[in-house]
Amino acid sequence: MVSLRRFDRPHPNPSPEGEGLFELNRRDFVVSAAALGGGMVLAVSSAQAKVAAGAKSAVPWGPEVAAGNELTAWVAIGADDSVTIRVPTPESGNGAMTQIAMNVTEELGCAWRNVRVEFAAIQRDALENKVYTAGFLPFFSGHATDKGRMNRCLQVGASARERLKSAAAARWNVPVADVSAAESVLRHVASGRTLRYGDVALDAAKITLAAEPKLKDPATWNFIGKAAPPKLHIPQIANGTAVYGVDVQVPGMVYAALMQSPVQGGKLVSFDAAKVMKMAGVRAVVAVDPAKTAGTKLKNRTSFGIAETAAQHAVAVIADHFWQAKLALEALPVVWDAGAGAQWDDAGLAKGVAGVLDSAMRAGGGSKALKAGDVTLATGKRVVEREYATPYCDNAVMEPLNATALVKANSAEVWCPTQDMMQAFWVAIDECGLSPEQVKLHQTYMGGGFGRRTQAEEVRMVVAIARQYPNVPVKVIWTREEMFRQGRYRTPITTRYKAVLDDASGLPQAVSGTAAFTGTRPLFQLNQGYADVPYFTSGIIPHVDLRNTRLPVHILNGAYRGPCYNAHTFMAETFVDECAHEAGIDPLEYRLRLLTKWDAVWSDCLRLAGQKAGWGKALPKGEGLGIAITSWPTASMRNSSTVICAAVRVAVSPSGELQVKTIDVALDCGRMANKDAVLSAVEGGIIFGLNMTLNEGLTVKDGAIVEGNFDEAPMLRMADMPKLRVHFEAMTGQDRMDIVGESAVGPVGPAVGNAIFAATGKRVRTTPFRKADLSWG
Repeated sequence: MVSLRRFDRPHPNPSPEGEGLFELNRRDFVVSAAALGGGMVLAVSSAQAKVAAGAKSAVPWGPEVAAGNELTAWVAIGADDSVTIRVPTPESGNGAMTQIAMNVTEELGCAWRNVRVEFAAIQRDALENKVYTAGFLPFFSGHATDKGRMNRCLQVGASARERLKSAAAARWNVPVADVSAAESVLRHVASGRTLRYGDVALDAAKITLAAEPKLKDPATWNFIGKAAPPKLHIPQIANGTAVYGVDVQVPGMVYAALMQSPVQGGKLVSFDAAKVMKMAGVRAVVAVDPAKTAGTKLKNRTSFGIAETAAQHAVAVIADHFWQAKLALEALPVVWDAGAGAQWDDAGLAKGVAGVLDSAMRAGGGSKALKAGDVTLATGKRVVEREYATPYCDNAVMEPLNATALVKANSAEVWCPTQDMMQAFWVAIDECGLSPEQVKLHQTYMGGGFGRRTQAEEVRMVVAIARQYPNVPVKVIWTREEMFRQGRYRTPITTRYKAVLDDASGLPQAVSGTAAFTGTRPLFQLNQGYADVPYFTSGIIPHVDLRNTRLPVHILNGAYRGPCYNAHTFMAETFVDECAHEAGIDPLEYRLRLLTKWDAVWSDCLRLAGQKAGWGKALPKGEGLGIAITSWPTASMRNSSTVICAAVRVAVSPSGELQVKTIDVALDCGRMANKDAVLSAVEGGIIFGLNMTLNEGLTVKDGAIVEGNFDEAPMLRMADMPKLRVHFEAMTGQDRMDIVGESAVGPVGPAVGNAIFAATGKRVRTTPFRKADLSWG
């Protein structure tokens, strides 16, 4: 990207030359790794030999390493027995770093009190043949208990342990098989001799294993699944030393405030920098044109693709301090061309969606999502036809989007709280036009993600701005208003369902549906919670025809916790509830009948959640119970994913005031590596889903998002929290540890809606519920 015009004057305190202006407790990395037989064989590089001799490191990760004590790219052990585990997954508060460290610790046999974590260097991964990401995507989900990822981490720990044992055996001149390792101590039982891990770390770092050790049988694990340690970064949060992106300080750093086209897809026509250049602290005004990147034209390097990171036309003011930059930006005369997007508002979007749905249904059009049998063969006399809709929503993370960049002629360095290091790294490379060897990316902690920090357009923006103000570190902070109005929003979905019920059983003979996605990005038009639910895939409904269509508009879609699943689940579970009431069958019993051919755990979760919530008991007038069940991310696969059921009790006053009183949740994710962490993730997901359903929905006017801050986008308060009870009795213990953080977002919304119907007789088919008239008095 290049500026349309550039106004600046020299900064009085340019950054010093040299690398490593800001180090996130990072050590040099000195061992190269090569893959062999599905594991790692670790060779000592020439760089390590130099470091061991006291020379500076020959690789560009930092200033110096402590006596060559790195056993692998993942693990370094100090003379004091400290174990540093480098983690390629960002930490957003979900405990991903801690779980990965637990995985390594299980096989390494080190004392947990000695373990510390730091972020791995994604640049090293690029230069050393995917030393971190081969089979381990550094993805925003942080799914550290995925079997492939777990095995990779367990192998890292096992390899380091065996090298430590080999080093001890060599000192004692005994067979390796006679050496044991536990709690950071190596023992030769026959002679009673012991060594600490730190005693032999240097020797172990020089050892290459002939073959990778076999992993322990999970039945013998003594840490994973047995211990529930607190997140390793909690002390740093408590004492204020945790570094988030917004905390980054680099010598000589300046700040930039950003304004993008108010209507996404619009263009910057002009700005008058002279009007603000004399304001206090102002250093430069630069513009961003998304058609003009420095441009490496990368392909197949990122998780979401380079095209998905295309920035908006923008203008930024650079100043000594952020508040100076913000005030100057507000005073800057700017002219925008809103473009074709200005035609849209809420009414127009609704009309457009109705049009594409009508057209698709008349023509039998749209793309196929799921088809079985022939829906025209249904003979039942009772027909249920309903339409449901969910709106644009913003991720509303607590820490504002931000990043810091230092761009020079032959190097670039970026500090950012990204959810996907790989995406951010290659986007930075694409924008600055340099090679991977010349670009560093430093991961920081992040104050919330929920999918918003996945695509890295904030990284593209900071690099685009910083390369127009070279040799000086520039921190770009998005204001809350800029974040709300320049989001990558939850995909709005409207779905029309039709069911023909069997005259005798009341169960559907046929179900057809057409879902309309609104937005520009097919990447975020997914079928989870729609075409994969067992009601439609198990065969108990003989005829199914589900289709998709799209209303392409200018407003961008993005990754919003449980993308599309969060909307589809609300619609499908509300529709099933409506079919149950039409058939005159209890909603819980109706679901049990629909799931007779599916995995028993679905029925177990339904029964457990219902029992704990008091299903079937008489309730006071104006109160009701609702239930919903779902699974993420692949509900159509047997014995997989996380099955989760929510049973919700609500009270609705005659005037329509809603109180969610209790939420009982039953789930099965197979097994749990850390029960406390699972509980925390489930509770967080349920609360996120509850707020999404009750409160979240943005307004579009003249092509732009209206809401700009939390005063216009209400959120749940502490006083709004219901009693939340999570039950694990339905856990199957199957050999999997599936993802829970996104799965929990799905069932709470439809369960609340179904409870509202039970309490009032009113059915709510669109969110947010705060806009619905729930009065019944």
